Amino acid sequence: MSSALTDLFPLPIVQAPMAGGVSVPTLAAAVAEAGGLGFLAAGYKTADGMYQEIKQLRGLTGRPFGVNLFMPQPEHADAAAVDVYAHQLAGEAGWYETELGDPDSGRDDGYEAKLAVLLDNPVPVVSFHFGVPSAEVLDSLRRAGTFTLVTATTSEEARAVERAGADAVIAQGVEAGGHQGTHRDHPETDGTGIGLLSLIGQIRESVGIPVVAAGGLMRGSQIAAVLAAGASAAQLGTAFLVTPESGASPVHKQALTNPLFARTGLTRAFSGRPARGLVNRFMREHGPYAPAAYPEVHHLTSPLRKAAAKAGDAQGMALWAGQGHRMARELPAGQLVEVLAAELAAAGTALSERQIGGAGR
Repeated sequence: MSSALTDLFPLPIVQAPMAGGVSVPTLAAAVAEAGGLGFLAAGYKTADGMYQEIKQLRGLTGRPFGVNLFMPQPEHADAAAVDVYAHQLAGEAGWYETELGDPDSGRDDGYEAKLAVLLDNPVPVVSFHFGVPSAEVLDSLRRAGTFTLVTATTSEEARAVERAGADAVIAQGVEAGGHQGTHRDHPETDGTGIGLLSLIGQIRESVGIPVVAAGGLMRGSQIAAVLAAGASAAQLGTAFLVTPESGASPVHKQALTNPLFARTGLTRAFSGRPARGLVNRFMREHGPYAPAAYPEVHHLTSPLRKAAAKAGDAQGMALWAGQGHRMARELPAGQLVEVLAAELAAAGTALSERQIGGAGR
């Protein structure tokens, strides 16, 4: 791993930034204090909201941490398709006694304003999702002393990340919960994502920058596997979602290990972009008809998701989760980092013993 990154946190464990109120300062601080890299999710927040969370996090820990930004999205959505989907969701609005959201509520997620804050008040690490920032942006952050990471879901995307000048790439396998960080949203590629171990290998052979592995990781032995495959660190999201420090709703946390939700699936139902979550009624009924329209569909369904959460109705919520969700452990975040580190060490010891045993034959 690049020494610039290893110097920031002693354990190769990164807490994934989970937007929507999950990755709160208390969670990031607990992970950082335990030796991992905690992350705040700036997605769906205002620039000031992000700044206030950074201030709060700095009051909780002096350890390094990261902030994640969503890249602005190009205008390519079919307005007519969004209107048709809105009509389909009318029954949901009636059921939850709320109005549908305005699909034209904004496309850039306050990107420029957030960048300005992060350049005026630099943080140790900034990561990007849904595309590659310009070389000028990455260079400005580097000059400010910030280490930069960008998500990639293919080796081609990883090469684009390296060309732009990012310090490291996050290899996001198809197993990952939440939104796939594809750089371009092409419906014809739905369901063609690459598994994490294969992706790490492909990216390691394509770029020279460090790789952080993300996607379905829940145990220290899995962290050991991705490190052996060539990753420099592992990013875990769903594993931290059920911790008491997480800002996820109790309904979401309980659903992860509820036998009623036996599997995950990729869907456009809630946001218009492929995202992995627990398969529920909303996903089954609306997923096949949701258009490729992000963030229009996200804005459209936002009031529905909030109303479902308020009603405690898991069948109407976006229950983002990775494929390893049934392995979630309800431990305090700091303790979870310690357990993962112990499992990682045990996996390394077991591997060494097998190698020694094999050499002795």
